[in-house]
Amino acid sequence: MMDPTRAILGTYGQVFIDGVWQTNINHLEASVEVEKRELKLAGSEWTTHKLGAKKGTGTMSGYKVTSDMIARGFAKFNIINKLSDPEAYGFERIELYNCVADKLQLANWTAGEEVAEETTFTFEGYKLLDPIKSN
Repeated sequence: MMDPTRAILGTYGQVFIDGVWQTNINHLEASVEVEKRELKLAGSEWTTHKLGAKKGTGTMSGYKVTSDMIARGFAKFNIINKLSDPEAYGFERIELYNCVADKLQLANWTAGEEVAEETTFTFEGYKLLDPIKSN
């Protein structure tokens, strides 16, 4: 049975861009999709699959506090995602390589409201630096 105290809350998540903690970011999503090619083999009634190219995409968002993302432009950067919780079995860190923004948000504000900033991006590789393992 799962110990509910071990469920990880995103409250303690951190994003580091090129080693610098981005305290303003409160949401990160990244995933890898693999292209699969269907193969029909003689003597088999099952369709099999050969793995092809991978595609990494992501989104990060939070509060705008600097012009860093605009100044970075479309230059490549690395992201380290750290997910931890004091009651968890540990923490997880994943590095995303060669990230590039899809577009730059130059303006998006409304009087009387906090200014949010969202950046969608692609990446070209990842490494699980620190896995979470149950005891």
